[in-house]
Amino acid sequence: MGDSQRNDPASAVADIELGARSAISDRATLGYEYAADAGATVLGADATVRAGSIVYADVRAGDGFTTGHNALVREHTEFGDDVLVGTNTVIDGRTTVGSHVSLQTNVYVPRETVIGDDVFVGPGAVLTNDPYPVRQDVDLEGPTIADSASIGANATVLPGVTVGERAFVAAGAVVTDDVPPETLAAGVPAEPRDLPEPLDGSNTIA
Repeated sequence: MGDSQRNDPASAVADIELGARSAISDRATLGYEYAADAGATVLGADATVRAGSIVYADVRAGDGFTTGHNALVREHTEFGDDVLVGTNTVIDGRTTVGSHVSLQTNVYVPRETVIGDDVFVGPGAVLTNDPYPVRQDVDLEGPTIADSASIGANATVLPGVTVGERAFVAAGAVVTDDVPPETLAAGVPAEPRDLPEPLDGSNTIA
């Protein structure tokens, strides 16, 4: 079965509000009802949700929301306009994502994460929110990725870290401390460096 137009909320698990020209695969799940009192799933105009993807109830997105295949978006996630959630990417809920954001294949975004506008997160990047996994009971705190920041492929960003505006995290870096705006963070652990001229400026994500 291929992709099809579906704008009938009655066909979903929970209430769904879809904007015009939305294309939802027959093999995708919208409005996954994780709790009896779960709210609606709201996607704006021109949404595309591909086969295998699951979007929970209590998710809200603006216009132009797009997933690859087998993406997972959990409850209490909010998106701006023109956001791509790539194939096999997981957003574990209670996260805010701005507009014109590209989350590439196999990205992991934990709870309590904030992602600004015009952000690029490369394939296999991992954001984290637990500083002492299973060793201590502490509040979870995801990272903050500021406007026009870029995260390279297979980079890891630790809990509570802020990646500043127009900063660039190199591929494979492990970011343990805040990255100042307009700097390059590279290495394990990552250290800030001057941003090379080719990487200077803001992101332009259609």
